[in-house]
Amino acid sequence: MIAISSPRNGAILNRHDGREDNKALRIEVTGTCGGDHPVTVNGHPATVHGQTFRASIVLTARITTLTAVENGDEVSISVIYDRGSFPRYRFSLDDDIWFLRDIAEKQYRSLFDNPYMALWKRLHDTYGTKVNCNLYFECENFDLTMMPDRYRGEWADAAEWFRLTFHARANDPDKPYLHAGYEEVARDMDLVTGEILRFAGESSLNSFTTIHWGEATREGCRAVRDRGIRGLCGYFTMDDAGEPQVSYYADRNLTRYLMQRDYWMDWEEDLVFIRHAQVINTVQQADIVPGLEACARNPQQGEVMELMIHEQYFYPDYVAYLPDYAERCETAVRWMADHGYQPVFYSDGFLGVPSS
Repeated sequence: MIAISSPRNGAILNRHDGREDNKALRIEVTGTCGGDHPVTVNGHPATVHGQTFRASIVLTARITTLTAVENGDEVSISVIYDRGSFPRYRFSLDDDIWFLRDIAEKQYRSLFDNPYMALWKRLHDTYGTKVNCNLYFECENFDLTMMPDRYRGEWADAAEWFRLTFHARANDPDKPYLHAGYEEVARDMDLVTGEILRFAGESSLNSFTTIHWGEATREGCRAVRDRGIRGLCGYFTMDDAGEPQVSYYADRNLTRYLMQRDYWMDWEEDLVFIRHAQVINTVQQADIVPGLEACARNPQQGEVMELMIHEQYFYPDYVAYLPDYAERCETAVRWMADHGYQPVFYSDGFLGVPSS
């Protein structure tokens, strides 16, 4: 039976995956076959050696179906062409709610009188950084219903670079959606989204997020997709036992693939997966730049760089407080700026690339 080995179904391909010229990308399609008959891919003759084939195919459309045929047997996959791709990054913030509690309690004149928000505004003003903030609904002595709506104008003004989206109902329990069904995730997302709309307005919403712990069932992920989430970010790595970790519902095979790639499209759920390039609070400050450099050297990992940090490490009373929190963040975004990475939101255009 004929099969396509590469690219993978749902692969998102960019200038590093072939030869790009004049908004067209020439790629190589490879696979296995019976070996006794000619093989074509999208009507083009393939070269057959034994029980393998390869064919050169030009992509011009955003989405292309690749169909390989041998003696009446055929197989099809679909891939995405990230046309006009360029090095780009986004900074996402996980486990966020304490800064909103502080704003609600202190009733600042401006959102940016809050020290956490002031940090992100300074990084945006200096480097153009775009920030996605993944929110809880509640924490100790506070929930989002207590956040005043008096800052709606400021949220709207900042929406060009600072956006909000669902993360989880609360920090605890750990991995709350590991086995959760559709209704539970839908309920929690509706709580968070409804409050964002109330206190910040629709322009502040974003359609890419990280679900708490990066773990969720397929049904849970379907619930957020049905509510406007187009993509999920995660670590896409393996634990010591060789099991997927921070990988949502991805199996071992898919997780191994995403460990080597920037992104992938799940056609069945209509969701994009994006791999975190670096989680800033998990590395030493001295290792931030070497880590980013290593990622950038890999053409399949260095085009879309998702940076992330967790809110709680910002605060001196947190058990794992990082005194150099701000310096770590600035080190990362300065490196991005110095190496030609453009700040984007993945919800704008095609994963940050303006639509053409």
